[in-house]
Amino acid sequence: MSHRSRWLGIAALALVLALVLAACGASPTPTNNAGGATAAPAGGQPTAAAAEQTGGAVTLTIESWRNDDLTIWQDKIIPAFQAKYPNIKVVFQPTAPTEYNAALNSKLQGGTAGDLITCRPFDLSLKLFTDGNLAPLNDLKGMENFSDVAKSAWITDDGKNVFCVPMASVIHGFIYNKDAFDKLGLKPPTTQAEFMTVLDAIKKDGNYTPLAMGTADQWESATMGFQNIGPNYWKGEEGRQALLKGTAKFTDAPYIETWKALAQWQPYLPSGYEAVKYPDSQQLFTLGKAAIYPAGSWEIALFNKDAKFKMGAFKPPVAKAGDPCYISDHTDIATGMNAKTKHPAEARQFLEWMTSQEFAELYSNALPGFFTLSNHKVNLQDPLAQEFLSWRGQCKSTIRNSYQILSRGEPNLENELWRVNSQLLNGKLTPEQAGQEIQTGLEKWYKPKQ
Repeated sequence: MSHRSRWLGIAALALVLALVLAACGASPTPTNNAGGATAAPAGGQPTAAAAEQTGGAVTLTIESWRNDDLTIWQDKIIPAFQAKYPNIKVVFQPTAPTEYNAALNSKLQGGTAGDLITCRPFDLSLKLFTDGNLAPLNDLKGMENFSDVAKSAWITDDGKNVFCVPMASVIHGFIYNKDAFDKLGLKPPTTQAEFMTVLDAIKKDGNYTPLAMGTADQWESATMGFQNIGPNYWKGEEGRQALLKGTAKFTDAPYIETWKALAQWQPYLPSGYEAVKYPDSQQLFTLGKAAIYPAGSWEIALFNKDAKFKMGAFKPPVAKAGDPCYISDHTDIATGMNAKTKHPAEARQFLEWMTSQEFAELYSNALPGFFTLSNHKVNLQDPLAQEFLSWRGQCKSTIRNSYQILSRGEPNLENELWRVNSQLLNGKLTPEQAGQEIQTGLEKWYKPKQ
């Protein structure tokens, strides 16, 4: 074969190889506007800016248990983000709430978990971090927009590492039937004495159950009862921190007074309340058969949909006029970054956006009753949600006192509070007995750090 023939053969082979590579999606090293190769950061992943320069789109997947929120993310939240960052595509991938923990752990172990992980509060997420599944976010721009209370559910015990961006809290209080109150000439109470007067008036009228709550599922007795009214007695964070330090006990006066106030609800609960479950209480209220619902703000969307009457809300009554007020503004949901994501720069970009005023207002309005934990002031379109949120400017915020550290042992404090508070309302325990049972159980395993 001649040199010319050999050269033509080589050229033809080279052309064929080039066409094959093109068909397989091979591409040359991307270049920046200056003509040089785009450098990757030390971690080996391109930055969000680099991806935008080269026209490459990155897809981020969010793991979540909030399957009810799928359309909100698809129609409102994700489009708002992608309007600013079109090179970053986002997919919201929820799992059923009861299956989320197991499914997430399985994905993390198999290396198939999403880039962003929706964080439940306290120990479940803390374990994800200590196991190396969540990345630390101490240096994330925008974290300064959150208070220590806001970050308390997603921070290590020593306070050195925060690992999720706080998204929203739920606030405790009471939702009431405005039409019923107007008919009976009642006003929202502000003190415990006024609260009892209102309950008496509703019961005397006989057309409404005064309080829509049962004890069959137990947790409402603790969550919408004890944790709702209690912060006004144990002074919110002051009392909660004292329990953690071991300088306060559940047998102390603030807790006994809380249980005394809660025990007074008994005559105003529905007939046969011991068998009334959570959905029953919701329906009793939304059908207009009950005047007051001891509530968490998460009820707002459902009640707006189902109730055919005007509603209002009032904060937990203080013991006596002039007392400072406290609300349970409980840390509920956050988002962290999978430590093994292939797109850390883009994931951090999304998390930074979640610390912004835009996200705070968007999320709080998309999900009435779930309130931003950032210090941004937001304008809410839902009047009932705005009423709950306004209490932040009137009262000091705290969180449920059983959630941080104190429910790690056995007996589990949170579960014990369910049991004891339902038994108190069922008339099987006195306030003093309730305090003693809770404190005895806690002392079996919890030893405060001195």
